[in-house]
Amino acid sequence: MTATNSSPVRLTPLGCGWLTGATRLFLRGVEGSIRVPVPAYRIEHPKGTILFDAGMHPDVATDPVARLGPIAKVFAVEMGLGDRVSARLEAHGSDPDRVDLVIVSHLHFDHAGGLASIPNADLMIQRREWEAAEDPDLAQRNGYLREDFDHGHRLRLVDGEHDVFGDGSVVCIPTHGHTPGHQSLRVRLDTGDVILAGDACYLHKTLADRHLPSVVHDEAEMLASLDRLDALQQGGAQIYFGHDPELWQSLIS
Repeated sequence: MTATNSSPVRLTPLGCGWLTGATRLFLRGVEGSIRVPVPAYRIEHPKGTILFDAGMHPDVATDPVARLGPIAKVFAVEMGLGDRVSARLEAHGSDPDRVDLVIVSHLHFDHAGGLASIPNADLMIQRREWEAAEDPDLAQRNGYLREDFDHGHRLRLVDGEHDVFGDGSVVCIPTHGHTPGHQSLRVRLDTGDVILAGDACYLHKTLADRHLPSVVHDEAEMLASLDRLDALQQGGAQIYFGHDPELWQSLIS
């Protein structure tokens, strides 16, 4: 699915594989397992091409156990060569070497690992997130793997809300809590605002019931972020939940 507006800004969902794990990881206390998508999004603006989140490292497609180590015991990974973010971009007519900017929601392996495939872009991230990854204790607590995100990209650190192009069409929104400096992204289309929530809100049920996952950096901050997302939704924005399989099927159908 590609949405367009008169700006023109175009938003294209990119499927970068699937993860299957215990449901309680996404919804605290719920038994069973759940299979969730690993999404990224291409945003085309007259001033440049943006990638929001980058999926997993390309090596996951060939040897997930070697690449992910202990994480491979937590999630069963489905990622073919065609699920690399670079391959997804190419399939939609974009050269990965000519992406101008990658905005990452946060630095976990399934959101930042694909940065290795986007060598020439600037990297935009909340300063709080980058500084947490630089702190050994916070890095260990939050499961950051430096080899996923430290590839020499030119950093563009932002503090709080940030209007990327200065025209209100693409705006970083701080949604801390899942990690110290998590951010979401508002994209303005002719059909209305879309909020790319990232892991501030895994699933529809996360927002509807304030049902948190089992592992959260800061619960109070995450609940405040959910309140903010809810207010945006009540104001007419459509929330693209971070790992919701039902939403994903509707986006790619």
